[in-house]
Amino acid sequence: MATWDPAAYLAFADYRTRPFLELIAAVDLDAASVRTIVDLGCGPGHLTRYLRQRWPRARIVGVDSSPEMIARARERDEENVEYLVATATQWRPDEPVDLVISNAMFQWIDDQWSALDGVLDYLAPRGTLAVGVPDNSAQPAHRLLYELADREPYAAHLVGARRLAHLGPERYLRFFTERGMRVNAWSTTYLQVLTGDDPVFTWISGTGARPFLEGLDGSMREQFADEYKALLREAYPTEPFGTLFPFTRTFAVASRAS
Repeated sequence: MATWDPAAYLAFADYRTRPFLELIAAVDLDAASVRTIVDLGCGPGHLTRYLRQRWPRARIVGVDSSPEMIARARERDEENVEYLVATATQWRPDEPVDLVISNAMFQWIDDQWSALDGVLDYLAPRGTLAVGVPDNSAQPAHRLLYELADREPYAAHLVGARRLAHLGPERYLRFFTERGMRVNAWSTTYLQVLTGDDPVFTWISGTGARPFLEGLDGSMREQFADEYKALLREAYPTEPFGTLFPFTRTFAVASRAS
């Protein structure tokens, strides 16, 4: 399991916040109807305040498998918010939950569909599950990462490093409708403009590339990073306004009918 770095993750906090705001904006639950919210994969807790603004009366529980992320989240000392270290498949609430939010987490679970079924088991009768996941496995940043990892001398060390699959909105639409839920599913491609030296590497080293970098030691990690940076610079050239980095996310908001 990769060790997640809150500082690296927060380096692009603005870009990582926008999809979360668009996800919760699509949730059709008013403030009075939400008593409990669970944020699965809450990371360093930097988005909790937006849940509080939208649903000020709710008790919020943030769950993340990374002790480092949860430690950072707990520094915020927010009222009526609890942060717990647990995986999405291990943790269960002590009462039905009105709203479950998950932003950029389910793509890391081996069998996310079974995990989503588990989440549905603890939704309240009129509960809602809102999910957002990256969908960039075919984009150059990920394709080049996987191709490089399949070469020697890296391949033998990176067999277990997770390669993210295509996760289009149609899969979530079918999954939730088959379970009798009302579903709003869509995808958005953000044309992100990054700045600085090797900005695409900086972005992906805090997320999708992290398991690959942590799977290598010392000089081999440095060599891998240098080769990957060179490939990214060619795929994403610097332009007068910065480096254009298209990034696609899939969203699904599923609500129980009764």
